[in-house]
Amino acid sequence: MPYKIVFSDSADAQLKRLDRVYATRIARKLRSIAGNPQLALRKLSGREELKLRVGDYRLLIIILHDENMLLIVAIGHRSDVYKKH
Repeated sequence: MPYKIVFSDSADAQLKRLDRVYATRIARKLRSIAGNPQLALRKLSGREELKLRVGDYRLLIIILHDENMLLIVAIGHRSDVYKKH
């Protein structure tokens, strides 16, 4: 069963500020990994979030296995997404 995708308020605002092309790529990528996210997500050292790479953008995600949910915590350009969160 695919994981439900939920955006935090800040991640939702970040997604809305992106160009439509990047927002569409991100949405497509999230739908494609929802069935088995462990294959696409990579662990960040010293943090609980996992990262998903979509071009020059990174998504910081927490997997909530009990709720079968992917919580998108942050979306941003690779140069500064890790500094803000």
